[in-house]
Amino acid sequence: MATNSSDLDELKKNVDHVFIMTNAIIVCLMQCGFACLEAGAVRSKNTTNIMMKNIMDIFLSCLSYWLVGYALAYGEGNSVLGYTYWAGVGLPAEKMSHWFFQFIFAATAATIVSGAVAERCNFAAYIVYSIGISGIVYPPISHWVWTEVGWLNRLGYVDFSGCGPVHLLGGVCSFVGAVFLGPRLGRFGNKYDESEKEEIVGHSIPLVGIGAMILITGFLSFNGGSLGSMTNPGDGEIIARVITNTVLGGTGGGIATLCATKLGLLGAPFWNFSFTVNATLIGMVSVCAGVNNMTMWASFACGITAAPIYILIRYIMIWCKVDDPLDAVAVHFGGGFWGLIAASIFDNNGFVFGAAYESAMILAYRMVGAAAIIVWGGLASCVMFGTLKYLGKLRVSEEEERKGLDLAMHNEPGYHPLGWNNYPPVTLWQPPLHVSVFPTIDVTHRGGKHRHNAHTRHISDCMNEAFVDTENGGHPVQESSKM
Repeated sequence: MATNSSDLDELKKNVDHVFIMTNAIIVCLMQCGFACLEAGAVRSKNTTNIMMKNIMDIFLSCLSYWLVGYALAYGEGNSVLGYTYWAGVGLPAEKMSHWFFQFIFAATAATIVSGAVAERCNFAAYIVYSIGISGIVYPPISHWVWTEVGWLNRLGYVDFSGCGPVHLLGGVCSFVGAVFLGPRLGRFGNKYDESEKEEIVGHSIPLVGIGAMILITGFLSFNGGSLGSMTNPGDGEIIARVITNTVLGGTGGGIATLCATKLGLLGAPFWNFSFTVNATLIGMVSVCAGVNNMTMWASFACGITAAPIYILIRYIMIWCKVDDPLDAVAVHFGGGFWGLIAASIFDNNGFVFGAAYESAMILAYRMVGAAAIIVWGGLASCVMFGTLKYLGKLRVSEEEERKGLDLAMHNEPGYHPLGWNNYPPVTLWQPPLHVSVFPTIDVTHRGGKHRHNAHTRHISDCMNEAFVDTENGGHPVQESSKM
C-alpha cells in the first residue's frame, strides 16, 4: 500500500508539472500575438523592428530571469526580496516547471511596453529595458504578492493571475517609457504649427486581428494555468470556472464597445474593429484578480465596466499628448487597476454579495498593493528610461525615424520593394485586352488622397523610404544593401 501511495503521489506531481508546462507554452504564444498586434498597428517601415523586439523579448527575459529574476522573486529570503537560486544554482528539480511558467509571466510584463514605445525607440534601449523589467522590476513584486513571506501576501492582498504584478506594472512602465520618449514625429504636430499634425495609422488590420485572436487564446492559459495544479480535489472545477470567466470578461468588454461604436457614442457610427479588440483585451485583463471566485454574470459585468475605462484613458492619453501607438497604457494600466477594484465588487465575497466589511478590507489591501506597484514600477522605469535618455540612447535620430527602423536599425525592410514585382503565374485564361489583371498597389500604404497630394508625398516621415523610391523607378534597398 505504501508503494502504491508513493506511486500515486509521484503521478500527481508529474501530471501537475505537465499541466504547468503545457499552459506556459501556450502563454508563450502570446508573444506571437503581441508581435502580430503591434506589427499591424504600426507603419510598414517598422514591421521588422517590431518582430525583432518581440522575438528577442523571450530570450532576453529568459537570460535575466535565469540569472537574477527568479532568485529575487522566489528564492528564500525576507518579506521584500529573495536571495537564493542565483542563475538557477540549487534550484530543485521539482521547481523547474514553476520557474518556466513564472519566466513567461515576466516576459509578458516586459513585452507590454514594446507597443507603447513603438516606432521611435532605440533597439539598444529596448534590450536594456526588457532585461531590466523582467529581471529586476517585475520579480520583487511577484515576491511580495505570491510567496508566503511576501509582505503584500501577509497583509491580505489577493490577486489570482497577475492583475497587478503583470498588467498594472506593464501599464506603468509603458506610460513612463512613452513620456520619456515623446511622441512620434508629426503625431501631435508641433508647438508652432498645429497643421503639421499627422494621422498615423497602422498598415495591416488583418495582422492586428490575427494577433488579437492569439492573445485571446493565450489568455485562457494565462489565467487557467495560474492555479498551478490540476490533481487536487476541486481543481478541475476551478480551472473550468477561470477559463469560462476569462472569456466572459472579454465578451463583456468587446460587445459593450462594439455597440457603443455602432451607436455613434465614440464618433461616426461604425462597427469599429480596433476599439473592439482593445476593449476585449481590457475585459480579460480586468477579471484576472478574482477570476477564480466569480460567477459567470459577474465576470461579464466586470468586462462591461472595464470598456469605458479603456475609452477614458485612451482619450486622456491623447489629450495629454502622450503617444501610445498600441493603447498599452489604457488596456493594461486601466485594466489592471480597475481589475483590482472590480474583484472586490464582483467576486463571491464582494460588495454585490453583501460582504461589505470583508470586501472593504480586501479592497484596501489591494489599493495598498496597487500603490506599491505603481510607485516601484514608476521609480524603476524613471531610472531606466531617464538614464537612457540622458545618455542619448533612448530614441532614434529624426533621420532614422523618418527612414523607418527596419532599414535604419536592421537593414531588412519588412516588405522588400522587389517583392512587389513577383507577378502571378500565367494561366490558361486570358483576359480581354482592355482588362488589367494587375491591381494598382498603393505602395505608400496611406490611401488615395495622400498618394495624390504632392505635399504629403514628400513627407518622408509618413512613408517607407524604400516604397517612395520604388514609385520613382528605383530600388535603393537593392542598390545600397545586400539582403
